[in-house]
This record gives sequence, structure tokens and C-alpha cells, in this order.
Amino acid sequence: MRVLVTGGAGFIGSHVVDALLHEGHEVTVVDDLSTGRRDHLNPAARFYQASVTDFDGLAKVFANERPEFVSHHAAQKSVRDSMANPSFDALVNVVGSVNVFELSMRHGCERVVFASTSAVYSEPVDLPMNESHPARAQSGYGTSKLAAEGYLRFYGDVYGTRHVVFRYGNIYGPRQDPKGEAGVVAIFAKQKLEGQHPTIYGDGAKTRDYVFVSDVVSANLAAMESVNLSEVMNLGRGIQVTDYEIFNLVRRAVGSDIQPVYADKRPGEADRISLDAARAAEVLKWRPTVAPEEGIQRTVDYFKDAMAP
Repeated sequence: MRVLVTGGAGFIGSHVVDALLHEGHEVTVVDDLSTGRRDHLNPAARFYQASVTDFDGLAKVFANERPEFVSHHAAQKSVRDSMANPSFDALVNVVGSVNVFELSMRHGCERVVFASTSAVYSEPVDLPMNESHPARAQSGYGTSKLAAEGYLRFYGDVYGTRHVVFRYGNIYGPRQDPKGEAGVVAIFAKQKLEGQHPTIYGDGAKTRDYVFVSDVVSANLAAMESVNLSEVMNLGRGIQVTDYEIFNLVRRAVGSDIQPVYADKRPGEADRISLDAARAAEVLKWRPTVAPEEGIQRTVDYFKDAMAP
């Protein structure tokens, strides 16, 4: 199958590209390399350096490559940046997504997979949250992703675009950017390996639902074959893990006794998150298989290798 992956030089997207190529698909990557990295690009994929916000440039890619399946992972992913510059966040995550959906419709793509986020939900009414939980995002990032979901639903209702929306928990693993603010495992790992004292925002009790990147990739591959109707699905383990627990697991994997530094909680962040992934289990037969202890050790090992002289 001919597959187009936006954000295919990024953390999750590059792993999806590798898996698609391994399965024998013909893969094209679109990435503007603003946060993606050239060394994450699989040389077996065709690459276009372009932004999803450039409709004309993106249209040329669709015309040249004629994708049958689109995996849309390109995004502005920083909650902090979305609060400081919501216009840019909306440009990438809403307008850029609409460009992808519009061209997918025009070119008759069989299916679109959209990488959304658990940040679309409000503070939990109950946990774990399923897909019918109230969606009232507390950040620009979550708001823009929810808006893009609405546009994709519109394309499904009006034009028949089949689609899968994945609401990701906190994804972590090799290749995650340790310079951003979303990849806490990567940030803690790199800082501890460098002998720095990582910062925990708040008291360390904030929880997230952590999913290793290979488990997310398996769901993306399953979505190519198993879904005939449009779906919205959570991808999570259904387990709350605190910031301090993550800090401690990374510290153990590094072999360090470094203590954290505490700072004020940042605006736009929910206190507790865990996701009910029963829908993905039912439709895709998907189950996460990598526990945080194993995934964090694999992530730390990756950064040790990357930082070796």
C-alpha cells in the first residue's frame, strides 16, 4: 500500500515509518524538520521537506505520490508553546490538519489516521476516561487537537472519509526529544545522564498514562487493516503513574542518586489522567505489552548509546 506519513522524521512518526517499511509498504514522508530530525528518516522512504501548513506544496506531494493511506502525525506538540502562542498552535494543528484531510479526500485515500491526544479531555469526572468522557481541553494544544478531530469527523460525515482518531496517552521511548517539554522520560534520562537535577513541576503527584512507542506503532499498523468505519480510540494502559514515580524509575535505570528540583505547576496541565482503551482492544485487538520499567530502561539505554563518545 502507498502510505503518506506526515511528521515522519519526528519521534512517533519515524517509528511508524520504520514499521510500515518493514511490513512492505511504500512510504512517503512529509516533514518540515522544525522539530523532526533528518537522522530519524528511514532512507527507504521518499522524503519531502514541507510543512502541512503549505497547502500548495502538500498538494504537489499528494499528486506525485497518490497515497492510499495517510498517517497524520505532524503537529505542534508543546502545551507550553500552545499557551504562549495559540495562533501558531492553531495554524499547525488545525489549518495544517485540514489541509491534510482535504487533500486526502480529493485524492480518494482509503483511510486517514490522526494522532490526537488525551489533552482533549477535561479534568477527569471518573478514571480511567473512555472516549465518551467530556472533552473540554485546558490548553491551546488540546483545544487545537479537538478542533482537528471535529474537522475529520466533518470530512467523514460529508465526504465519506474513513478515519481513525487515536487519543494518545503520554508516549515515550527512543528518539523522543529531550529538549522539549512533552517527553518527560527523555528529559529526565538525558539530564540525569549529564549529572543535572531534573525539575518536577508541582509536587510530583500529577499522574499520566504512559505508553511505550512500540505499542503505539502496533495500533497504527492494526488500523490499516481492521477498521472499516470511522473510529475514535484511546491508546493507554489505564494506569496512573505519578511524575515522581517516573523520576524514580529513570533514576534507577540510570543508576543515579540525583534528587529532583521542584517548581510551580504549569498552567494548562490536568492533575490526573488515565485512559480506558477498551475500544481499541475490541476493534483492533490491541493491548499494550511494554511495562514502564522495561520501556524506561530501553529509553535510557538509547540515550546512553546516543551520548557515548
